[in-house]
Amino acid sequence: MKALLVIDMQKALFAAGNRYDAAGVISRINSLIERARAKNLPLIFIRHNSEDDGLQQNSDGWQILDELDFRPGDLIMEKSNCDSFCQTELSQMLDEINVKELIITGCCTDFCIDTTVRQAASMGYKVHVASDAHTTASKPYLDAETIIKHHNFVWSELYAPILVRVEPTATILNEL
Repeated sequence: MKALLVIDMQKALFAAGNRYDAAGVISRINSLIERARAKNLPLIFIRHNSEDDGLQQNSDGWQILDELDFRPGDLIMEKSNCDSFCQTELSQMLDEINVKELIITGCCTDFCIDTTVRQAASMGYKVHVASDAHTTASKPYLDAETIIKHHNFVWSELYAPILVRVEPTATILNEL
């Protein structure tokens, strides 16, 4: 079974308005959410908790973006590391619902998305990265668009138990 992970799409991370193609990424994630709901696939929102960056638990910045189709009763996993599996019960949750494939989306490409993609692949999950449904901000050394393109390339070339598939949202939607 496949599951959709929506990682760190939280108000504080988008407050500065500096996330690359934020509106497009949100729209594409919502398309994946809609399809996952229609196909009764598990949908897991992963939320970062931190005393820094306005992500204190229960604060306004910690909340999922209003623009996302997040509903009461949706599965939520809290984390405090870049790796969504580290010191969480994500793998146990996925095992309980017999998930073997993950579709990964969210924020931030070069931190939490990258770390989760690599860890999931190392753990033997079949990983699908929606190449146009993750985002980041520009850094002093590289602009956000280049960071995203670079990570999409690196993930598609990873040596892991199962190769990571990096595809546009439209391709993933057609396969669901």
